[in-house]
Amino acid sequence: MGIRRWLALVLILPAACGPAPGEDFQEEAPASESASHELQGWRPCDTSATLIADIRPGSVGSRPRELVHAAGELFFTADDGARGRELWKSHGTRAGASLVKDIRPGVATSNPRRLTVAGDTLFFTAEDGVHGRELWVSDGTAAGTRMVKDLWPGPIGSAPDQLLAVGHVVYFAANDGKSGNELWRSDGTARGTFLVEDFYPGDDVSIPGLPGSSNPRRLTQLAYGFAFVANVGDVLQVCRSTGLRGATCVFTGPKDNFLLSLNAVDSSLFFLVDNNEGQASLWRTRGGPAEYLRFLPGLYPHDLTAVGRKLFFSAGARGEDVAGDPRGEELWVSDGTARGTALVKDLRPGTASSSPGSFAALDGRLYFAAEEELHGRELWRSDGTARGTTLLRELVPGTQGSAPQGLTAISGRLFFSADTPGRGREPWTSDGTAGGTVPLQEIAPGAASSDPLAFTRSGWDVFFTATTAESGEELWALPFRPHGRCRDRASE
Repeated sequence: MGIRRWLALVLILPAACGPAPGEDFQEEAPASESASHELQGWRPCDTSATLIADIRPGSVGSRPRELVHAAGELFFTADDGARGRELWKSHGTRAGASLVKDIRPGVATSNPRRLTVAGDTLFFTAEDGVHGRELWVSDGTAAGTRMVKDLWPGPIGSAPDQLLAVGHVVYFAANDGKSGNELWRSDGTARGTFLVEDFYPGDDVSIPGLPGSSNPRRLTQLAYGFAFVANVGDVLQVCRSTGLRGATCVFTGPKDNFLLSLNAVDSSLFFLVDNNEGQASLWRTRGGPAEYLRFLPGLYPHDLTAVGRKLFFSAGARGEDVAGDPRGEELWVSDGTARGTALVKDLRPGTASSSPGSFAALDGRLYFAAEEELHGRELWRSDGTARGTTLLRELVPGTQGSAPQGLTAISGRLFFSADTPGRGREPWTSDGTAGGTVPLQEIAPGAASSDPLAFTRSGWDVFFTATTAESGEELWALPFRPHGRCRDRASE
């Protein structure tokens, strides 16, 4: 297999145990145990979602993207057909949606990207037509939506990318025209936006006259800092940083290797290494030398998802017998040891693949979509054991399957889409039980599909995008509250 093993001294700090994305709550946390219990058991207040706003009237729709919750509101990008793709916001089902700011006035688009929340600040990148693509922030007002700093003065722009929130600051890769593409940080002010470290000083060895670029990427948060991948000349590295100068590069390999899928799980950092073979090996570090766990033939392992102290992923080959593992693409798990990195269950025995995908972690279990001969592609769950890997519910009896997609865990519930006869692809929700896995009301009537995507909680609502023949793809929302709080809607 040509596996190369490198020893690398590693000091990776424990993974963060902060709140899941979208778990911030607009009200004060309950002071008593009984009050805390009252805020348990989040659920939809009804089964009918509401169109937030027809931002672009007609069948095309505004195609909302990058839904995130910040400072008590939902932010997203949309194209109203008159001002290009710009930054928008919504405060809920009764508030509609509004443009935050036309950053690039007229029909041209600023195309906001990489919406990232750090503290109460929304960071993103945008192009205003004057400064090129630079880093911006917004507090939800036009006056408070501004460029942070012109890192590369003039129309070229520093092209910030790979934004990662750590506390109240963001770290990102950018090119100021002097140091190449390197690691930066920002607290949202010009003074607090600066180069963290030039990992590749001097000229690029392959292109004399151009500054060397380490191209930081795959930024992954740890408990006390973050990890990332970087290139320095002919060397490919995994480095860790606390956000100060003096990052420690903890894994080194030849430049023709490919490092991907950095994942923090408990106190470990897992990552995949392609030894220039088009296939990958799983590695892990936990405060010591990097440890090779297992070679995984076939497709790159994907959907890597942490559930407690385990890492779940899909691995194998589709429709072909790969030497060394002829079981197709199936569900795998790793506890961070070579022995504990193994197939969970061969849902489709033989070389056929169940092709697990759309992973979501909920209450210590993994929920996912997989295809099995008798039931087609349906919703499954697993605790990491063969016995504990079971079909949750067959939404379409027989071999057709409902093909669940977009599984998203929000405050103790799953939201996803499924395709069923006579209803098309529409939104569903689940409390993790067969009986509690139920459809929401159709958005596109009959056999048409609304194709709901990007489920995101903000305040009292779960937002998502959906498509109808009348309004095209627009923003929708479902009232969503803790147990006993749905009745409060009547008094609002």
